[in-house]
Amino acid sequence: MDCDTCRAALSARLDGEAEPAPAAETDAHLEQCPACAEWRARAEVLTRSIRVRPAEAVPDLVDAVLAATPTPRAVAIGPRAALAVVALLQLGLALSQLLTGASGGHSDHGMTGHLFNEGAAWNLALGVGLLVAAGQAHRAAGLLPTLTGFVAVLVGFSVRDLITGSASAERVVSHLPVVVGLALLFVVARAFRKQPTPGTPVLYGQGETSTDVSEPPRGESGPKPRHLRPTAKHAA
Repeated sequence: MDCDTCRAALSARLDGEAEPAPAAETDAHLEQCPACAEWRARAEVLTRSIRVRPAEAVPDLVDAVLAATPTPRAVAIGPRAALAVVALLQLGLALSQLLTGASGGHSDHGMTGHLFNEGAAWNLALGVGLLVAAGQAHRAAGLLPTLTGFVAVLVGFSVRDLITGSASAERVVSHLPVVVGLALLFVVARAFRKQPTPGTPVLYGQGETSTDVSEPPRGESGPKPRHLRPTAKHAA
């Protein structure tokens, strides 16, 4: 093997390409030719210098980023504290209802006693739910639909019972903590919803949009896009 063929094979080897000659012949030539061995050493240094270079120094931006990051603020401290008070009041009324019912003979096995226990358990559960929402503001919105429906039905029945005389005014007023709790729950849920959330996607027509994505055209005729469906129905 001559030197030109050996160096062409070495160049291909450094580039990860197929060598024009068997590797054994190239290695045998290197053992006998100091010039080609020196050429290989220089080629390896050149290849490494081209492919690998030291990383450029960059400024440390940790302090600047931390300084620009807004500190997290607690959401609706006042309404949440008031909601906690209402929750404790509701729990107290529910426990008082249970104790009064037990001492008053409502804990028998009849239908009346069972309905009384159901109502007391529901009032107790409402107090627990309001207390959890006061401690964890992100859970307030989940309780809103249930409590809104309950208060709406409760107000209707309370008005009817007052008109017919089936319930006293004192009994109706005892439901006031639930109504106040609903109002405070709405305030807490609304305050939490206004808090910015990292990584929230931007929808079309809401806030700023990326320059790479334009708003889809409206009013144009054509087939509507269909949802993608899996092509295989076999279980993975």
